[in-house]
Amino acid sequence: MENIKLNIEKTLDFISKENLASYESKVRACMETLEKGTGLGNDFLGWLHLPSSISKEHLADLKATAQVLRENCEVVVVAGIGGSYLGARAVIEAMSDSFAWLKEKKEGNPTIVFAGHNIGEDYLYELTSFLKDKKFGIINISKSGTTTETALAFRLLKKQCEDQRGKEMARKVIVAVTDAKKGAARVTADKEGYKSFIIPDNVGGRFSVLTPVGLLPIAVAGIDIDQLVSGAADMEKVCANENLMENPAALYAATRNELYKNGKKIEILVNYQPKLHYFMEWWKQLYGESEGKDNKGIYPSSVDFSTDLHSMGQWIQEGERTIFETVVSVATPNHELHVPSDEENLDGLNFLAGKRVDEVNKMAELGTQLAHVDGGVPNLHVSVPKLNEYYLGQLIYFFEKACGISGYLLEVNPFNQPGVEAYKKNMFALLNKPGYEEASKAIQARLKK
Repeated sequence: MENIKLNIEKTLDFISKENLASYESKVRACMETLEKGTGLGNDFLGWLHLPSSISKEHLADLKATAQVLRENCEVVVVAGIGGSYLGARAVIEAMSDSFAWLKEKKEGNPTIVFAGHNIGEDYLYELTSFLKDKKFGIINISKSGTTTETALAFRLLKKQCEDQRGKEMARKVIVAVTDAKKGAARVTADKEGYKSFIIPDNVGGRFSVLTPVGLLPIAVAGIDIDQLVSGAADMEKVCANENLMENPAALYAATRNELYKNGKKIEILVNYQPKLHYFMEWWKQLYGESEGKDNKGIYPSSVDFSTDLHSMGQWIQEGERTIFETVVSVATPNHELHVPSDEENLDGLNFLAGKRVDEVNKMAELGTQLAHVDGGVPNLHVSVPKLNEYYLGQLIYFFEKACGISGYLLEVNPFNQPGVEAYKKNMFALLNKPGYEEASKAIQARLKK
């Protein structure tokens, strides 16, 4: 099997090869810090060798549980927020028919929908209305069981599932993915007798896609989790190489940090495959939460090309030169479609007649890369041989390993997220949650000014 490949040639007019080569020893030290667990956040390194440690028995248990949901549900709601749903959604969207939701569903192939990732009343009303005549199940993903967005959604969905399907069936089609011993979600799972899977203590949410957090919903969607894990395990080996130029994760981490030192403060992740939209969202959380702290960090952004060339293209081409792009390019599409000839040729596209649509897409990609580099935007290029489970697994691990290395190069803790709690404190105070009385008084005083 091939591996995904990283090409940094289009950055070398902006950063020197000599400076990049100087990262060899720094990267090796960061990798050693990860391996020995001697750095900041070392309690959250369970993802590092996770792919190679997943047993066949564990995968079989996940697939068996997924099959119960597939056989008993028309719809499965995945309740989670941030890392508790983005990884699963990224893989499911990438591997699903773009128009499956419009087609008649086959038995044993439930529709996957998501909840608990917002507090939109209209969204939750419309979701619960949609589910009224459906045989649905729930995968509740929460380590604590008290994250407001997810807990609120689960409270609504649990009651609806029990009311519609009865307590006994609800017990069969509600699955908890939570802490091994503590937290509200664990207490509920044990009390109600739900099948449950454990979120490892040493794996943070944004690194959890290869735990049951991601693997169970992905399996329910009918996607091959064995191949996903296999791809990640193979990339784990590739990314253990201590040679900077032969380790794509290390090279990516070094290149983006050198660009950052040279004033490139924003990284735009680019795809030309619409199915990768939610993969970009997963990547944004991975790097945003890992590096955005201590007043440091590259700002992670993303675009779907060529769509966003008609909205963001102007800014990228001629805006402030504080950006660089990382393009994720799928070499070979899964389907083949040729441009037909048209006798009248009113649209002037007969010069494309007989060509594959993907050839047009690839020339749009190449033309854009040349234009952006000429316009002062360094470009990294990640080539993915094919959009399938194996290569998605590779891509996931590549970005995870690079994130760990990059965070240590930046000298931050890549595995915490202290800033995430600030809004929660204010929200709870404004809602008069017990225990937040003093914070509530302080906020009310601020609002009166």
